[in-house]
Amino acid sequence: MQRRNFIKISAISGALATLQACGHPEQQLIRFVPEEDLVPGIATWKPSICTLCSAGCGLLVRVMEGDAEVVRHGQRGLIKMGLAKKLEGNPHHPVNLGKLCARGHAGLQVLYHPDRITHPIKRTGARGSGEFQEISWDDALKELASHLTTLQSSKSADSLAFLARPLRGQRHELIERFLKAFGAPPPVWYEPFDEAVLRQANLLSFGHAALPTFDLGRADYVISFGADFLGSWNSPVAQSVGYGEMRQGRPGRRAKFVQVESRMSQTGANHDEWVPCRPGTEGALALGIAHVILREKLSPQAAGSRAGSQIVGWSAGLPDFTPEAVEQQTGVSAAVITRLAHELAGSGSAAAIIGGAPLAHTNGLFNALAVNALESLVDTGRDHAPILGFTPEPPLGNTAAPAQASLTALNALAQSALTGQPHAPQMLLLYDANPIFSAPPATHIREAIAKIPYIVSFGSFIDETSAQADLILPDHAPLESWLDTLPESGSFQSVAGLAAPAVAPLHNTRSMPDVLLDLAHQLGGDVAKALPSKTFDAMLRAAFVPLRARGGSIDKKTDDDFWEAAQAQGGWWTLPSASRSAAGTSSPAAKHAPMALTAPEFAGAPADFPFYFLPYVSQSFGDGSLAHLPWLQELPDVLTTAMWSSWVELHPKTAERLGIQHGDLVKIASPQGSVRAPAILSPGIAPDMVAMPVGQGHEDFGRFASGRGVNPLSILAPLAEHETGSLAWAATRVKLSRAGGPEQASLVLFSGGLSGFPHEEEPR
Repeated sequence: MQRRNFIKISAISGALATLQACGHPEQQLIRFVPEEDLVPGIATWKPSICTLCSAGCGLLVRVMEGDAEVVRHGQRGLIKMGLAKKLEGNPHHPVNLGKLCARGHAGLQVLYHPDRITHPIKRTGARGSGEFQEISWDDALKELASHLTTLQSSKSADSLAFLARPLRGQRHELIERFLKAFGAPPPVWYEPFDEAVLRQANLLSFGHAALPTFDLGRADYVISFGADFLGSWNSPVAQSVGYGEMRQGRPGRRAKFVQVESRMSQTGANHDEWVPCRPGTEGALALGIAHVILREKLSPQAAGSRAGSQIVGWSAGLPDFTPEAVEQQTGVSAAVITRLAHELAGSGSAAAIIGGAPLAHTNGLFNALAVNALESLVDTGRDHAPILGFTPEPPLGNTAAPAQASLTALNALAQSALTGQPHAPQMLLLYDANPIFSAPPATHIREAIAKIPYIVSFGSFIDETSAQADLILPDHAPLESWLDTLPESGSFQSVAGLAAPAVAPLHNTRSMPDVLLDLAHQLGGDVAKALPSKTFDAMLRAAFVPLRARGGSIDKKTDDDFWEAAQAQGGWWTLPSASRSAAGTSSPAAKHAPMALTAPEFAGAPADFPFYFLPYVSQSFGDGSLAHLPWLQELPDVLTTAMWSSWVELHPKTAERLGIQHGDLVKIASPQGSVRAPAILSPGIAPDMVAMPVGQGHEDFGRFASGRGVNPLSILAPLAEHETGSLAWAATRVKLSRAGGPEQASLVLFSGGLSGFPHEEEPR
């Protein structure tokens, strides 16, 4: 018998002994013999990758010996093994340079979460009932392979659908190659706050269909249009590092920062000047500033730039965007517009950034193109190197972010399932996506998923969408997995992150890539030929080893040495360049007619729904996919100190007019429905706007998130940005009314008193 297969029954003291004495021998715990040799009390630091947002920051995982309750050979027991104790930033990683945000630290809780699915389960009750039974991996894979084979034999391979969160790296490559070889349509990549608008704008303006990287450490003046770049937008850790350098890292040279937005974000709270602007008119404001610069010849940049050519009237000096005309559109005074233009043009090194809500209107592409044009006009730099650039893509295959807007792809899937079209999905594979929670109800995705005959989820937790699955094949936690990533932003170096598992699996789980590779070889034929690797680490090695010939941060003479060094370092990246311009090779100018100003459209008549509604991305929970982590529930909001709850922010004057006091329960109603949440009065929001953080309101997402707060996405209208089809999540209007006093609102604040508490039965 092999040592790792030897099982020893051990006596466990305390509560277990009591249970045994009460006649419950089934409660005995098995003591497994350790599977690895560890030195007690000595910590080892292992590189890994943070997966809790798309930035791709590098991690170091502190691993020490400890006792863990695990599942081995279908039995639960205790084992001494290497346990992850702490996460820190990898100081050598070009994106985060050793820094890590609160989300990154909370990644430890994904590994040890008590609600993790620990083994394959099969539905036994009605869909959504939560009734599942444990099955073996052999039976689970046999069942899944049988369904796939049936689709193939019935010439219905194109009725297989794959729905996932957007991925970059070899997981992206694996899924696309599997589906193409099987004969299925491409995967549906869905997230509610996608960046299709900004990628399209950057393709037209700069020739890069990618998110931007800003060298903030060299900037003397930054104007941001809605981008919460220190909180939740793009690559916040890298941007925070650059911002710190911009503000405090250069003695005698402190940059000015101007934030344009209608609701003060964490980034806006760090402003030198905060400029409220009517929602959806940020592009007009940018062109008003550009008009002054062009009219008064304040910038040496040529007016005929590629970015400027995307705007109607640019070459003529934007005659329709005088400060006086723009004041009428935006609410920003002509004097402020003129002053901002002079400050920007005279700063030496300037940058204009757009992100967040301005892109989430029906005219979002125009807003993005307008700010890009302003950026091209003022971004000269003292050393003539631009502040804006793009992270070069490593040559690792078709691993880029999807170009199609998430809402467009999701709507197509839903309509196909609802209408029963000839190629409607008969089988759905789910991976790390929860559209029943995060898509507007008007997409009817819940009803569409209910019509799909067979659903398989690779989720590690039960959420609103995976609860509809017929079979759940739980993925490893990230710290138990082979990982790779291609950061889209945050560095001017070409970066390919790589990490081996930091710890052994705690439970009877398997990595999604290995399951797909196993299925590919069971199916044989074209699918097996398309995916020759037997394991995901072999696939990663085949992709990474060719990077050895490109030099960079690892200088090794053999493929084996390069592969080991890449794991030890946390990936591969090019060396920093002494001087740089916009990274990578830009694409030829796309054929697109110059855009003229278009007014934003909103769902809901102003007379009936007088307030603009802003459901903003939570720094803690993102789009709600992290609400199950208790550390993030416990994390006070930076501006309001609220936690464990939902809230609605409104201006004190608005509250006074409606008879609403701080902490009162408020009803927020849109043409699509209503939610109720406690009120927080904030002077940092326009009087005609109300805002709510996204993330709470889960029906089913474990003990820490279920039944807590409300979901503002549930009252969004399904409006889309006109050019790209992205969800216009800032284009809904609402009305407010007082629904109760503070005693009914359950508002939880870290400071300033508590008017409610978490449910006593739910651990904190």
